[in-house]
Amino acid sequence: MSSRPMPPPNPLTAGFWEAARRHELVLQRCACGRFRHYPQPLCPECYGGDWSWVPVSGKGAIYTYTVTHRPFHPAWAGQTPYVVATVELPEGVRMVSDLPPEDTEAVRIGAPVEVFFDDHEAVTLPRFRLVR
Repeated sequence: MSSRPMPPPNPLTAGFWEAARRHELVLQRCACGRFRHYPQPLCPECYGGDWSWVPVSGKGAIYTYTVTHRPFHPAWAGQTPYVVATVELPEGVRMVSDLPPEDTEAVRIGAPVEVFFDDHEAVTLPRFRLVR
């Protein structure tokens, strides 16, 4: 069985991954007030480079999703079907997450979700699950 591919933290994303290790979801917020995800050095709204990591609630809603029946990586070979969803947060950003297997049948657009943290040796992944 292959292991799940993990994102490689870098200096720009280190704050995000350090917060995830503490089981806290943070987003970049520019001095102009705009949140963004994925981390970027400059704001796409004002092009400013003055930003900080800001904790957010981790609550959101399913913006869109797909049920995957063929794994895109061998690590998911024994887990099909599974859901890959785009989650919209109240801060105005969207994040992509796979959902736990128990959510596959119940997922729908607009369904409320909450973040949970999936600890691995190298990184902790913020993932989302349906709020029941």
